[in-house]
Amino acid sequence: MNQLLQIAFAELGIKEIPGVSHHERILEYARSSGFGKQVDRDEIPWCSIFMNWCCQEARLQRSHQMNARSWLQVGLPVDDPVPGDVVIFWRESPASWKGHVGLFLGFSKNLQEVFTLGGNQDNSVSVRSYQHEQVLGFRRLGQDGVLVVPDEELKEGSRGPAVMQLQRLLNFFGFYCGYEDGIFGRRTLEQLQKLQTQTGLQVTGHYTQATQDILKEMLLE
Repeated sequence: MNQLLQIAFAELGIKEIPGVSHHERILEYARSSGFGKQVDRDEIPWCSIFMNWCCQEARLQRSHQMNARSWLQVGLPVDDPVPGDVVIFWRESPASWKGHVGLFLGFSKNLQEVFTLGGNQDNSVSVRSYQHEQVLGFRRLGQDGVLVVPDEELKEGSRGPAVMQLQRLLNFFGFYCGYEDGIFGRRTLEQLQKLQTQTGLQVTGHYTQATQDILKEMLLE
């Protein structure tokens, strides 16, 4: 199980308190993720607050917004979700501004339902299903933080933080190599070659000084 799911599952059962009292843990989600000045009660839509808190704890990309649909702009769109990807749903109608966000767990056997772990589901952190037809999108998150140009040579088969930095840069510039897992695989190779082609470099598929210099120039533009 990935770290994001572990963090979210550990909060299962946190539930709004009816009446004038408010669950301190829900208020803490808001304070810790930067929404403390906007939230002083638990009877609000807090699914995006919970997701921002979970991603902050996992050091993943965040929307920094309280509305669920803001997550449609975070990470990479995917058509083949895996457990731990973000799923965004519409509420009331696809054209409405209302939505819900949670973590994808899987599909029902008939593919009509999407099992989701999230906050503010039946007023609590819980697992429940939503209709597949209500999905607006699935997103795969990368690591949060600044963009760093790796300073070591990399090639297919390389692993580690430098590969993750390269993948983050490729994704940032529109060369989508998928989830930033730190493994230089076929997709990373193909996107690096695409970058080299478009920037006039020799297409080697190896990350060397020449590609490093180009990425530094692109960051300055």
